Amino acid sequence: MTLSRRLFAEFLGTFWLTLGGCGSAVLAAAFPNVGIGLLGVACAFGLTVLTMAYAFGHISGCHLNPAVSLGLVVGGRFKVSELGPYIVAQVVGAVAGAGVLYLMASGKAGFDLSGGFAANGFGAHSPGGYSLLAGAVSEVVMTFMFLLIILGATDERAPKGFAPLAIGLGLTLIHLISIPITNTSVNPARSTGPALLVGGWALSQLWLFWVAPLLGAVLAGGAYRWLGGARKV
Repeated sequence: MTLSRRLFAEFLGTFWLTLGGCGSAVLAAAFPNVGIGLLGVACAFGLTVLTMAYAFGHISGCHLNPAVSLGLVVGGRFKVSELGPYIVAQVVGAVAGAGVLYLMASGKAGFDLSGGFAANGFGAHSPGGYSLLAGAVSEVVMTFMFLLIILGATDERAPKGFAPLAIGLGLTLIHLISIPITNTSVNPARSTGPALLVGGWALSQLWLFWVAPLLGAVLAGGAYRWLGGARKV
């Protein structure tokens, strides 16, 4: 498969993750009478990854996340020479997804980006009022565990065909734990799309949602490699 086709798959997959996951939070989480709430948003993020893993996993690997791509490089599963292009495709896809979500959400009278637009934050912008330290610990640990799930489920020694289920369910669990803390990133691209539209505080806090997930991914890649999970790319 050519690199250009794989990059387009990453663009589409990250577009869907951002539109589906953030869209559930912006449009449906508190919809009158039938709002899906925290549980529904967590499931939506898991379902976006699960569906894209089955759709595009055989094309691009379905990373959809700069932290995943970096963790796979450290874990010996992905070529470092393709890391940059993958990250660019993922960020562009997330920005496009956030843009389409804005066009949809702004069609309702009274819509205001100041409501957060599913952006990630800490302190005054944490859903539960959690501190910078709490947010950093959450993002590092959650991304660390997410990458271990991905590396283990996609190992050539793992049961075949079940990786998307494990990864999707893992991301759902991560959101159930950490939405109250940071709105859950574990994905710098997903964080960047909404932050660019919200601006202000969301952009000023965006650094955390790059640094912490990337750190967690590096630690996980090294840990899984030490456990004997690496294979040549």
